[in-house]
Amino acid sequence: MKAAIVREMEAYFGDDKKRISHSHRVTGYAEELLEQEGGDPTIVAAAAILHDIGIHAAARIYGSAEGKYQETEGPPIAREILTRVGFPAGQIDEVCVIVAHHHSPGIVTTTNFKIVYDADWLVNFGDEGLRERYHGPDQDKLPDVINKLFLTESGKRLARKIYLEGKG
Repeated sequence: MKAAIVREMEAYFGDDKKRISHSHRVTGYAEELLEQEGGDPTIVAAAAILHDIGIHAAARIYGSAEGKYQETEGPPIAREILTRVGFPAGQIDEVCVIVAHHHSPGIVTTTNFKIVYDADWLVNFGDEGLRERYHGPDQDKLPDVINKLFLTESGKRLARKIYLEGKG
């Protein structure tokens, strides 16, 4: 099932290697966090693979890939993909809820959501230059930023390991 969702995501993104790579990296971190946090591996994998699936539609429709637009456009695309690959019907809604809120912590409080959210931030934290923003005199603020940003204890630990200790 996971392989079918990955194929669909890759086909949807086409030549957008950046989005495909991001999806794979988030999925890898989500699977790592899943081992420590629990959660449903089927839902977490599907949501991690498809979390940004609405980014192209958001850019096309709104002229912006901002998170709120991804959250609007992503769920219908995710639902279509999941239905096409025969994903369990009873689990499609939860995956779509995660996709619909993956930039909005606090609305969805499930372990599955927290894992995908933290996995996305483990990738975005480095990709968006947040570590560099807290370099030099502001470096002492980085632990507090990690503690506030990440939702799971294992996500916080892994972020500290990668971004404070440089072991990632």
